[in-house]
Amino acid sequence: MRDGFPDYVDVDYTDGEGEDADSYPDVEAKIQKGIEVVKQALSEYENPAIMWTGGKDSTLTLYLVREVARELGYDMPPAVFIDHFQHFDDLIDFVEHWAGVWDVEVIYARNEDIGDLVTEQDLEPGDDISISELSEHNQHHVREILEYEEDTFPFLLDTYVGNHLLKTVALNDALEEYDIDGVISGVRWDEQEARADETFFSPRHNPDIYPPHDRIQPILQFDEGDVWEAFWYYVVPETVAAYPEDGYVPQGFDDLPDGVTQEDIPVSPKYFEGFRSLGSQVSTKKSDQEPAWLQDLEGTTERAGRAQDKEDLMERLRDLGYM
Repeated sequence: MRDGFPDYVDVDYTDGEGEDADSYPDVEAKIQKGIEVVKQALSEYENPAIMWTGGKDSTLTLYLVREVARELGYDMPPAVFIDHFQHFDDLIDFVEHWAGVWDVEVIYARNEDIGDLVTEQDLEPGDDISISELSEHNQHHVREILEYEEDTFPFLLDTYVGNHLLKTVALNDALEEYDIDGVISGVRWDEQEARADETFFSPRHNPDIYPPHDRIQPILQFDEGDVWEAFWYYVVPETVAAYPEDGYVPQGFDDLPDGVTQEDIPVSPKYFEGFRSLGSQVSTKKSDQEPAWLQDLEGTTERAGRAQDKEDLMERLRDLGYM
């Protein structure tokens, strides 16, 4: 693990303090701020990478980075996709398809130790995994970092131990392997209370917890509605040649402009199906039957379809390196 954070990075870690989504008057202003953050990131960090889940926030972030890199002549950073072994199949298909279309290198971060146990023992989500069967590396995280005292833990993503081992450990191992100094992620201030005080450049420099790096967060200032407005009036028209240049908001799979199919659009089909937040196929449910952007975004909770035990532990998980 790196001993310390490199001294060549010079960013303002207070940028964004005291702000929220309302500090930016419209989507255009939010996009311009995102571009400004990405430009600084690509100029300051030697080995940045983009967190990409296939969800709307990380795909919007990926799009902004790609546009800035093309405009200014930077190499496109790779995307890190955390494969926690419990994804929706069509989400994997979406990532692979758009990685090809956008010519994005994808680093698949996996906790291979657990993946091997799952394969060898033919485990299903919810089955118990014995701590004693884990590698020394994973046992260290369970016993010394999480201070978990049980003999087993369930093979489930949205639990305290499962989330840490399947996502955070996998991410940290990838950061170390690829010497990544800046993680460009799509977290937002309004998405979860634990993220409300984040800044556009956020240090993660404690080598006892993770490989020292910064989190770069270009869409903090977006709320859920802003993200969808950005997609239908900017991302999609600028990505899909047959899409109306002034934008168009579809009402479903069967309401796309002539000559455009759902596969042409960089929006996961899960959102068309009614999911508003994408986690594991085991513990994430539809919020409604309508597409995500047509639901009551103001009066309902975006992450209500997620398993709440993990949501309730979000602050502590983030202290350990979770996004």
